[in-house]
Amino acid sequence: MRFGPRELLILIVLIATPLASYWYVFRPRNADIEAAKLEIQHKEQMLQKLSEATSRTADLAAANEEIKKGIEVIESRLPSDREVDRILQQVADLARGHDLKLPKFKTEKPVKYATYNELPLEVKIVGDFESFYAFLLELENIERITRVPQLDITRSDRDSGTMEATFTLSIYFETGDPEDQA
Repeated sequence: MRFGPRELLILIVLIATPLASYWYVFRPRNADIEAAKLEIQHKEQMLQKLSEATSRTADLAAANEEIKKGIEVIESRLPSDREVDRILQQVADLARGHDLKLPKFKTEKPVKYATYNELPLEVKIVGDFESFYAFLLELENIERITRVPQLDITRSDRDSGTMEATFTLSIYFETGDPEDQA
């Protein structure tokens, strides 16, 4: 068999065809397939995260209901502005029940917050320390929300064991105005 320029050209074309096919057709197509696989993998991960999140929606709904019930309990402990006088009377009755004297019981200006108000009271109580301590314990257990942000106690008489306490008692309440609650 003779091997001439024509045969050499056919051999070069035969070798160049698969090389050119690989370089210009298969290689870019393989890159596209690889990119598509990465995109599919990313979308599968996102779908898995989404399915995990949607599986927790029942738990979140239950948690929201629990939080809503907790808020309702706290709001039920907030008296309306019409009930504040009753709480003041309850505090005064507690003090008298423990043989404490209330020489000063001054109501200050209410402080407005988002959905409630705070009514600070400046209170001065004179009496026995054990009675005052029992008063504070009962004050802590009343059904409405109160707090004592500031408390000063001084001994008024060393021999009799009496003391004088000056403190701020804050009572939290809801306003009766629908505009204030909105």
